[in-house]
Amino acid sequence: MAFRNIQAGMANYRGHGGDRGDAYYAHPTSAGPHPGVVVIHHMPGWDEWTCEVARKFAHHGYAAVAPSLYFRVGDGADEAVVAKVRESGGVPDEQMLGDVTGAIDFLRSQPHASGKVGVIGFCSGGRQAYLVAGKLSHLVQGAVDCWGGNVIVDDKSRLTKAQPTAPIEFTEGINCPLLGLFGNEDPNPSADQVNRTEAELKKYGKNYEFHRYDGAGHAFFAWYRPNYRPEQAVDGWHKVFAFFHKHLGAPRS
Repeated sequence: MAFRNIQAGMANYRGHGGDRGDAYYAHPTSAGPHPGVVVIHHMPGWDEWTCEVARKFAHHGYAAVAPSLYFRVGDGADEAVVAKVRESGGVPDEQMLGDVTGAIDFLRSQPHASGKVGVIGFCSGGRQAYLVAGKLSHLVQGAVDCWGGNVIVDDKSRLTKAQPTAPIEFTEGINCPLLGLFGNEDPNPSADQVNRTEAELKKYGKNYEFHRYDGAGHAFFAWYRPNYRPEQAVDGWHKVFAFFHKHLGAPRS
């Protein structure tokens, strides 16, 4: 696939409760129509790597928006803001679902939109992508969970007022295709938790595919972190683009 010329920069979207939030938006400069992807950032924040992911999708023919889920607290890339969100028990699930719905609406409102939208999330964003699949399947044509921790919560004391229910409880409601990518050395989700998540998906007859990588742990896509694993990351990205190509339609040149 040839890389596309792209345009990228800051955008504004209407999130949960009508709140106006920050987002990073990247899209091909060609007329389209282009499928859309919502990029849900990881717990370290709405950072440079998250914006790189949005641009990566744009180079491959997708319009991608990465909304900041921390904008009500402050700059989503600021470590102090990230710490406040973490200390408060994480982004409230209902708020996150409203923000992602707003990001989906933003993508579909663009003149070059094809109307098909997928969602991908990393780390806490992977958990949130699984939750989107369970609660907002009517809005997306595919969801990708990249090593989402706490999809299964064995220690119920880890549930919070903001995030009161483990996403695994919403598996029956998943009505869009789901892709999961995991490192076998990851403690959260552990290999056992991934197996149990897969068993739940099988139980309800869901359309899913899971890929597990030996020699990889958490965040193995993140080139700037010690746990980056280039061989596994390259294969994982191939899996992601094949999945979205299949379920969102082929991007046009």
